[in-house]
Amino acid sequence: MGDEQRTSISGKVPYHKLFSLADGADQALMLVGAITAVGSGLSMPLMTLIFGDLANAFAHNVETKTVAQQVAKLSLKYVYLAVGSGVATFSQVSCWMITGERQAARIRNLYLRAVLRQDVGYFDTEVKTGEIMERISNDSLIIQDAMSEKVGKFIQLSTSFLGGIVIAFIKGWLLASILLSVIPLLIISAALMTFLISKLTARGQFAYSKAAVVVEQTIISIRDVRNNYLLNPWLLLVTRISQMQVASFTGERRAVARYDKSLHGAYEAGVQIGLAAGVGSGIFMLLLFCSYALAIWFGAIMIVEKGYTGGDVLNVTLAIVMGSFSVGLVTPCLSAFAAGQTAAFKLFETMQREPTIDPYNTNGLMLNDMNGDVELRDVHFSYPSRPNERVLAGFSLEVPCGTTLALVGESGSGKSTVINLVERFYDPQLGEVLIDGINIKEFQVKWLRGKIGLVSQEPVLFALSIKENISYGKSDATLTQIRMAAQAANAANFIDKLPQGLDTVVGGNGTQLSGGQKQRIALARAILKDAKILLLDEATSALDAESERVVQEALDRVLINRTTLVVAHRLSTVKNADSIAVIHQGKIVEKGLKTNAAATYIYSYTFSSVSTRIFVFATQVHILSCCKLLEGVYNHLVKLQETASKDSTTTQNSMSAHAAEKKTAETPPPSSSLPKLENRALLVHLSKPELPQLVLGSLCAAVNGATLPLYGLLFSGAIKSLYEPPHELQKQSRFWAIMLVTLGLASLITTPLKSYLFAVAGCKLIRRVRLMCFHKLVHMDIGWFERPQNSSSKLGSRLSADAASLRSLVGDSLALLVHNTSTAIAGFIIAFGASWELSLLVLPMLPLIGLNGYLHMKFISGFAADTKVAYLRTSSHDISTIIYNSKTIFFLTRKKLYEEATQVASEAVGSIRTVASLCGEDKVAELYREKCRVPVRLGSKQGVVSGASFGLSLFLLYSVYAASYYAGARLVDAGKINFGDVFRVFLGLSMTATAISQSSALAPDSGKAKAGAASIFALLHQKPDIDSCSNSGTRLESIKGDIVFHNVTFAYPTRPGVEIFKDLCFAIHSGKREINDHLVAAEVLRPEFRRDNDRRRRNPRAELEMAEAANGSGGVEEPALFNDTIRANIAYGKGDGEEEATEAEIVAAARLSNAHAFISGMDEGYETNVGERGIQLSGGQKQRVAIARAIVKAPRILLLDEATSALDAESERAVQGAFMAGTTTLVVAHRLSTIKNADLILVLRDGVVVERGNHQSLINDNKHGVYASLLALHSAS
Repeated sequence: MGDEQRTSISGKVPYHKLFSLADGADQALMLVGAITAVGSGLSMPLMTLIFGDLANAFAHNVETKTVAQQVAKLSLKYVYLAVGSGVATFSQVSCWMITGERQAARIRNLYLRAVLRQDVGYFDTEVKTGEIMERISNDSLIIQDAMSEKVGKFIQLSTSFLGGIVIAFIKGWLLASILLSVIPLLIISAALMTFLISKLTARGQFAYSKAAVVVEQTIISIRDVRNNYLLNPWLLLVTRISQMQVASFTGERRAVARYDKSLHGAYEAGVQIGLAAGVGSGIFMLLLFCSYALAIWFGAIMIVEKGYTGGDVLNVTLAIVMGSFSVGLVTPCLSAFAAGQTAAFKLFETMQREPTIDPYNTNGLMLNDMNGDVELRDVHFSYPSRPNERVLAGFSLEVPCGTTLALVGESGSGKSTVINLVERFYDPQLGEVLIDGINIKEFQVKWLRGKIGLVSQEPVLFALSIKENISYGKSDATLTQIRMAAQAANAANFIDKLPQGLDTVVGGNGTQLSGGQKQRIALARAILKDAKILLLDEATSALDAESERVVQEALDRVLINRTTLVVAHRLSTVKNADSIAVIHQGKIVEKGLKTNAAATYIYSYTFSSVSTRIFVFATQVHILSCCKLLEGVYNHLVKLQETASKDSTTTQNSMSAHAAEKKTAETPPPSSSLPKLENRALLVHLSKPELPQLVLGSLCAAVNGATLPLYGLLFSGAIKSLYEPPHELQKQSRFWAIMLVTLGLASLITTPLKSYLFAVAGCKLIRRVRLMCFHKLVHMDIGWFERPQNSSSKLGSRLSADAASLRSLVGDSLALLVHNTSTAIAGFIIAFGASWELSLLVLPMLPLIGLNGYLHMKFISGFAADTKVAYLRTSSHDISTIIYNSKTIFFLTRKKLYEEATQVASEAVGSIRTVASLCGEDKVAELYREKCRVPVRLGSKQGVVSGASFGLSLFLLYSVYAASYYAGARLVDAGKINFGDVFRVFLGLSMTATAISQSSALAPDSGKAKAGAASIFALLHQKPDIDSCSNSGTRLESIKGDIVFHNVTFAYPTRPGVEIFKDLCFAIHSGKREINDHLVAAEVLRPEFRRDNDRRRRNPRAELEMAEAANGSGGVEEPALFNDTIRANIAYGKGDGEEEATEAEIVAAARLSNAHAFISGMDEGYETNVGERGIQLSGGQKQRVAIARAIVKAPRILLLDEATSALDAESERAVQGAFMAGTTTLVVAHRLSTIKNADLILVLRDGVVVERGNHQSLINDNKHGVYASLLALHSAS
C-alpha cells in the first residue's frame, strides 16, 4: 500500500515521510547526529561496568586498606567517560536541532506553495484561512519537535537499552534473561500511552483550529465586530476627551463567547492527555521498581547457587533496569513522533493534493499572439459550496476581440460568476469557456491569467508599499512605469501627498487607505499589467464622479484593442461599452449594441420594469409595518461588561502628533526588573482559581519527587546485602525487594494524581489567558490594529502558541520544581544521615552541575525568552523593548521574524483570488522564504548553544561521580565510614544531580515558555487609547440623534503628519439625512465619528460612555460577513446584552434591505452559510446582508459608507426607503441618486467643508461651485 493510501486511512503520515524533504546537508547532519547519539547512548552501559567494578573494589579491599588505590583507577575511567559523552552529546543535540530547524522551515515553505497552488474551490469547501495559519504557525512546530533533538534522544536512549542488554548477557545471562521478562510490559505500557496521547492530541488540534478561525475572522472584521456600539444618538459633543473606543457592531461579547465555546474541546483534550500521561508513567514506575525488586531477590539466589559476585549482580541489574528506564524515557519521544505524524497529516495531504486547476502546471498551450476573442458556450455552473444552486444555466456569450461588453443585472444574477469563469477560478460543469476559439482548459493556467487583468469590486491590497502593490502583477516594472500607471488611474495626486509617497506601506488589507484610494491602486496594478483581456468587476464603484471620469478616460485609452468585460450598475460606467448584456437568473435576457436607444431600453428593462415598481411599492408599504415592529428596539440600552481599573492612564490629546512622538522617544524605559516582576505577579494572580489543584498537585509532586532518593536509600541497602553471608543475604534481599515494590505502588498513586491535577490547572490557565487576550484584542482601538505588528496572523499566533506555552510555566515547570526540590531535600537528608563528612566533601562539587544548568537556561533564554520583543507601555505609545543584562535594547527576534513571515502567508491565503489573478504564487512563496531565512539561522545558533551546554552538564555530572567515589574510598581506608555509607551518600546525591540535570534538559522548553509568556503579558499590559470596556462617561436618558462636529482636527495615528480634517464643523438634527460628498475626508468622517481613532484636538463626545455611544447607531461600509449563516450574520446586529433578534425582526430587516428575495431563493434560505468573509455571496448580496444587519439594530443614528455602491438601482431604491424611518443618517456616497434627497449635503475638500446645503440650494445658489461641478460630471457621464 502506498504512502498516500496509508495516510488517508490512519490519519497520520508514515514517520519516515517527515524527513522526505531533507537535502544533502540535512542528511549529513542527521548522520553525524545519529552516530554521536549512539556514542552518547553507550555512556550509560559503560557506566554500569565501572559501577560494578567499583562495588567490588569497595567490598573486597576493605581489609587490605587499598580501596582508594583501586577506586582511583576506576575514577579515571569516569573522567574519560565524561569527556567522551560530553563531546558526543554536544554533536548529537546541535546536529539534530539544526537539521530540525532547516527541515521544518522547508516544510512550511512547501506547504504554503501547495496551498497557493490549490484551486479556488478548495478554499470554498475544504479549508479556512484560520486553519491554514494554524497549521503553519502551530502544527509545523509540532512536526519540528518530532524531527529535531528528540530524534537524537530516541537514538541515544535506544542505544542505552541495547548496550545494556549486551553487557547484561555477557556478565550474567541467566539473571539477564529473568529480568528481560519485565521489558515487554514496559514497552506495552509505553506504546499504549503513546497511542492514547496521539489520539487526544489530534482531537485537541482539531478543536483549537475552530478557535483559530474565530480569531482570524474577528480581527479581520474588527470594525464590524463592534458595530453595535456605534455612535449613539446621545452624542452632544460637549466637554473633555476620554480614552473610549467606539466602532461598528457591539459584537465583542458575542465574539468572546464564540471563542470561549470553541476552546472547550481543546481544554478537555489537554486534561485527558495529562491523565493518560500520568497513568502511563505511574504504571511504568511500578514496573521499574518491581524489576529492581526482582533483580535483588533473584540476584541473591544467583550469588548463592551460581557463584555470581555482588558486582556481577549490580552490573546486570543496572544494565537491564537502566536500559529499561531508557525505554521509559523514550515515551516522550514517541509521543512527540506520534503528535508530529498527526500534525503532518493535513500538511502533507495538501502538499500531495493535485488541484483541478493547477497554476504550477507548465503543460498547456501558450499562444504567440492572442487575439482576445472570448466566448462562453452553453455554460452550466454551480459553485462547489452550493452544488444544488444553478448560477448559470445554458449561458452563452460572445465578446469579439478588441470590444467592450458590459454585463448588467440585479445582484446575484451571475455577472461576477462570468468573470470567475473567464479568469478560470472555476471550471463549468457543462459547456465551454473559449478564448480565440480554444477551450481555456487547454491553456497553461499561469500564462492564461498573465494575459488577463482583473479589478474586483472589493480591492485587495497587501501589507506592502504602494509601489510594491502596483508592481505585484509585474515584478520587473520600472519606477517610471509604476508612476505612469498611478497617473493613469488618477492615484498619483493622493500618493504624492503622502509623506513617503510610493514607499508608503498600506497596512494589512490596505487599512491605511480609503476605499477609493485602494480601488485606484488596484486599477493602477491592472493598468501596469498591460493585459490582452480586462475584467472589471465594479472597478469604479468606490470613486467619486471626478475620479471616475478621469479613471474612465484612462480606462478608455487602455481598453483600445483589448477585449473587456465590465460588470457595473452605473449607467455612466457601461454606456460607452460596445455592447451591453442583461443577465437575469443566470441567463442573458437581452443584449444590445452601443446606441443610446439600446442602452436606454436595456437599462429600463432591468431597473424600471413593472415588476420592479410593484416590488418597490410593496416594500414601501411593508416599511410602515416593519417600523412598528422594530419601534420598541430603538431605546433599548445594552448592559456593559465589567471593566478594569478606572484609573487607567489617559493621554493629553491636545498634544500634537509630533510632540507626542517626541515625548515617547524621550521617555526613559521602565526598570529592567519591573516587567519580569510584574509578569510573575500576573502569572500567580492568573493561577489563583486553580490554587486547590496546584496545591494538591504540588503535594503529589513532592511525594513523587522523594521517590528517587528513597530508591537510592533502598538500593544502597540492597547493595550492601549482596556482600553479606548467604543466610543473611537471602533474608535481607527479600526485605529490600518488598520495600521496592511498596515504593512502586506509591508511585502508581502519586504520579497520575500529579499529572492530572497539573493538567487541569494548566489547561484552565491556557483557556483563561486565551480568553483574556481575545477579550483584550476585541476592545483595542482600531488604530492599534493598523500597526504592522498587530496583524491578524501575528495576534492569532500569540493566542495559539504563546498562550499554550504558559502551561509549561504553571503546570510542567511548577511540577518539575516541586519534584526536584523534594528530590534534593530527601537526597541531602539521606546523604548527610549516612556520612556528613563525605556529604560535605561532595557538596561543593554539586554547584558545578547547578551552575551548568543555570548557564544552560540562560543561553537558551538568550535566543528565546530574553530576545523576545516585549511591548511595554510608555506614556500613550508602545515601544518595542527587551530586557537583557539590565539594558534596554531594540532589535528584531526570531519570534518576531516568524510572525512577519506568518503575516505574509495569512494575507496571501486570505486574498487567494487576487494572488491567483496576478500570478503571484511564486512571489508570495519567495517572500515567505526570505522572511524565514534569518529566524532559521537564529534557530541553528540556538542548537549549537543547547548542545554545548547539555554536553557540559554531562561532563560535569560524571566528573562529580568520579570525585565522589574517590573521596569515599579515602574515608573508607581511614575507617570513618563503611562502603555501604559510600553508596548511600553517592546514590542520594546522584539522584539530586539527576533531578538538576533533568531541569537542565528541559530548559529549551522553559525558554520557549518564557518567550511566550513575555509576549502574552505584553499584550495583556496593553491599554487602548480609546477604551471600549470603560463604564465611565455620560449615559443619556433620552436619545434624539443630534450630531455636532465642533472644530474637529484629525490625523490617523499611523500618519500623524497628514491631517484629514482641519477644524471641521457641522451639525445634524435628529431624523435628518446628512450627505458628505467627495474627496479626501469622505472615508474618514465615519471612523472619526465612531471614535475608531481618537482625535488630536478636543473631542467633547468623549464624555459619553463608550458603549452608550455605540448602541444607538449602526454602520455599513465594505461588507464584512462572518463564516456563519445568513441568519446569524443579520442577528449579529443586535447589541451585546440585548435579547436575540427574533425571526420576524430578521426577516423584516432582510425585506427592508431587499435581501429577502435572494435569500428565499437559496436551497437553505436563511441557514445558508456565507463562507469565509462572505465569499459565497456576490458583492451586492453581501452588502444587502450587511445593511440588514444594521437595520435589525434599529439604530437612531446610521452611518453609511458607500453602503449601496455594489447594489443595482432596484435594490438601492428599496434600501434607501428603509433608511427614512426617523433615523439620523450620515452617508458617504458618490452616486447622485444617493445624494440628492439628503436634508443636508457637505462638500469636503482637503479636510475642510467648502460648501453645505441641500441639493436644490447647492445647484441654484452657486452654479459654479464644487457641488455644481460634480453634478455636471455626473450628468455628463
